[in-house]
This record gives sequence, structure tokens and C-alpha cells, in this order.
Amino acid sequence: MTLTTTTAENGKATTVKTTFHRETSVSIDINADASIVWALLTKASDYPRWNSTVTSIEGNIAPGGKIKLKSTLDAKRTFKLKVLEFEMNKKLVWGDGQGKRVYTLTKNNNGITFSMTEKIGGLMFPMYTKMIPSFDKSFEQFADDLKKEAEKMMKSK
Repeated sequence: MTLTTTTAENGKATTVKTTFHRETSVSIDINADASIVWALLTKASDYPRWNSTVTSIEGNIAPGGKIKLKSTLDAKRTFKLKVLEFEMNKKLVWGDGQGKRVYTLTKNNNGITFSMTEKIGGLMFPMYTKMIPSFDKSFEQFADDLKKEAEKMMKSK
């Protein structure tokens, strides 16, 4: 089986599906310093203020930290996640047994390019895939919310 990936336009999510996995990605250019975006991504208590896709988040977004997250995609479910990688101002990874979400910040001419990718799946994935909503709109909203807040903070710096 061959996987094809496409380069998405700025801020538009793409999803690649296979029998046992689904991977959704979005990236967007943000005219702000990486430190501003990083501060937004790592301050759990502040997420519901700026991020319309998160209804609550508790815990410590730090190396080895544990997080309890509720999102608008499934308001009744609490995702219990662990911080798996933490490279300041560059890369953050959290996940659980079903998947991983990777955030990356890459310097560009006007600030940074923010990328978010989540891969979910496993051997049992075909049995529950139909119950998992599409992440595309939520990813696009997350990226847009982050861009707006980071650029607002950059202007007031």
C-alpha cells in the first residue's frame, strides 16, 4: 500500500487514512516569536481562554508531565495524556496508548511555522474508526486560534 501526502495550504488540515491508522496535520505561519507560541502551548491553565477547541485542561505541560484534557470534539470524554517529548521553543509531543500529537515550531522569515500532527490507530482501529469524528475543522480552528493570540501578544510586546 502506498501513502500519498499532499502539501496543504496555510492553515488547512489534511488527513491521511489507512486501515490501521489515521493522521491529521495542519500548519500555519505565525508572525510571532517562537517563545510566545511556546508559552501558549505549554501553559495548560490558559488554553480555554485562547483555544476554542479545548473546554478544559489540567496538569503540567512539561517533561514527563501528565494532562487531563477535554475538547469540543467529545465533551464527555477526558483524555489522559502524558508529555512524551519537550524541546523548548521547538517540539512538544503528548499522547496516550491510542495516539500521539506532535507540535513543532520552525523559524521562517516572518516568525514561525506552527505544525500540529496527530496519528491515532493500532490493531483495533478498524473496529472503532467510525466512532471517531474528523479532526480537520478542529485542527484548523486550533491553528487559527493560536495564530490570532500569538500575533496579538507579539503586537503588544
